[in-house]
Amino acid sequence: MNAIRPWRTIERRKSRQIMVGNTPVGGDAPITVQTMTNTLTSDARATIDQIRRCEEAGADIIRVSCPDRESTAAFGKIVRAARVPLVADIHFHYKRALEAADAGAACLRINPGNIGSSERVAEVVRAAKANGCAIRIGVNAGSLERDLLEKYGEPCPEALVESAMDHIKLLQDHDFHEYKVAVKASDVFLAVAAYQGLADAVDCPLHLGITEAGGLIGGTVKSSIGLGNLLWSGIGDTIRVSLSAEPEEEIRVGFEMLKALGLRTRGVRVVSCPSCARQGFDVIRTVQALEERLQHIKTPLSLSVLGCVVNGPGEARETDIGITGGGAGKHMVYLSGVTDHHVQSADMLDHIVDLVEAKAAEIEDSMNDAGRLAAAE
Repeated sequence: MNAIRPWRTIERRKSRQIMVGNTPVGGDAPITVQTMTNTLTSDARATIDQIRRCEEAGADIIRVSCPDRESTAAFGKIVRAARVPLVADIHFHYKRALEAADAGAACLRINPGNIGSSERVAEVVRAAKANGCAIRIGVNAGSLERDLLEKYGEPCPEALVESAMDHIKLLQDHDFHEYKVAVKASDVFLAVAAYQGLADAVDCPLHLGITEAGGLIGGTVKSSIGLGNLLWSGIGDTIRVSLSAEPEEEIRVGFEMLKALGLRTRGVRVVSCPSCARQGFDVIRTVQALEERLQHIKTPLSLSVLGCVVNGPGEARETDIGITGGGAGKHMVYLSGVTDHHVQSADMLDHIVDLVEAKAAEIEDSMNDAGRLAAAE
């Protein structure tokens, strides 16, 4: 429905592209959405089950912690079961990185500086090259090197950027260039300033995140402010919304951020009012139910749910499907922005779900026809 307006366009920072498994990161590739499992990796079944839920939520890349030998022993089975590339999260023990690379990791998350000697870094790089692994350098304000803390007195943007540049040099010294970098902090101002500084200094893809952001509501707000600021200015090639919530919630929040900025289009974009005494139906409960029942829709389309006729018709004109509350339990349904028919309160939820599913199928058929036509030409 919505045409692209010039004032909605974000010009993304030009970064070079790397591959994380079969998923491109950077360049002109879509911004990917990541999360991280929280099960014991040694419990392959539980980890695979959680990965499957994240995949259903739309995860492009999933990170799995590998803190011990039991975890890397199970990692190969987990990789074979996953439908998206997996990143092995490694700290301190360089042998875990070697094992994870051999087990099929698409990327290794390390800080080269805490892996150990130059020779150990070289071993990790050799394993990454041999197995086609990318590397994600993960700098965090909570674990900066002691010499940088002594130099700057506290975590600051300059310290995070210098740490990242030092780690980058360690990889480049071993002729490794398939890396992306994160400079995370729980403080929004610190994280944003660090990413801005790093974006000016390097051309590699950047992995965005506000670390230890908090619970579902507080963490979503913090992450939206920080990541939204960066994404709006064109910075960022892959994101992880770090929440004290189930991993699939991180994926849903990440996609909502990107959808709000027009950077990704996946699933149903809901436009709904906060409700008031004018509402002709219970807007809050209706939207909650619709969001739950429409999670399986992956096709991008828009749905407006407005409680009354004040703004309802105007919003409905801009969405694929709309519902506006009316009197006596009789509500107006809009299709492609045009008033079409009425529906009673008792039938409204099922009816809207049916309309959305039918519209999604119609869009999918149209896209498939377009694809077949292009292939034929």
